[in-house]
Amino acid sequence: MKRKVIYKVNIMALLVFLPVMLFMCKSNKCSDFIINNSFEQIDGQINGYDYVDLGLPSGLKWATCNVGASSPSENGNYYAWGEVEPKSNYEGGNCVTNGKEIGDISGNSQYDAARANWGGTWRLPTIVEFAELIDNCIWIWTSEDGNYGCKVIGPNGNSIFLPAAGYRDGASFLNAGSYGGYWSSTPDSNTRYSYRLNFYSSTYNTNCYYRYYGRSVRPVSD
Repeated sequence: MKRKVIYKVNIMALLVFLPVMLFMCKSNKCSDFIINNSFEQIDGQINGYDYVDLGLPSGLKWATCNVGASSPSENGNYYAWGEVEPKSNYEGGNCVTNGKEIGDISGNSQYDAARANWGGTWRLPTIVEFAELIDNCIWIWTSEDGNYGCKVIGPNGNSIFLPAAGYRDGASFLNAGSYGGYWSSTPDSNTRYSYRLNFYSSTYNTNCYYRYYGRSVRPVSD
């Protein structure tokens, strides 16, 4: 997908670095240009959890933290797709949605880890909402409180930090600090797969993969 150029922001520091960032953020590439200044702004709370308005066309509110985290830089918990509790072992045989015909789970507290754990109007983002985040934001590979991840800066200059929390396979923790994987609420036609957001230091995209893997959850709300 082609990057949309963003001209208006409300942070002077970002204006200084914008020409460099726009040059380095073409073709769905994360910039490896490191900015350690904090851009996060808390615009309000829903059910006790902070959110940021990134100025997206949909008006979607993005949470500042992952489910299970107490700060934006913490990894938080890992969930198999369609499960609402973390566990010690992540396998196809113990994934409750593996091979199950199921529709979009956004807002369904039986399957949506965001709704089940945070309540209120919090829910998993759909794959379309992840695409909106990709198409309308600047992504910068950076670190926050010693943890690597992507700072995602919206059209209005506000931002969120997505930790590169890695993922869980079996009992293992894999690729923390170099890879971020976040579940969407959207299933694939293959009942063993669902869609996810992926990012590394140099690229980000969406695709589908095995549901049993433990991945991060970043809630959204309308």
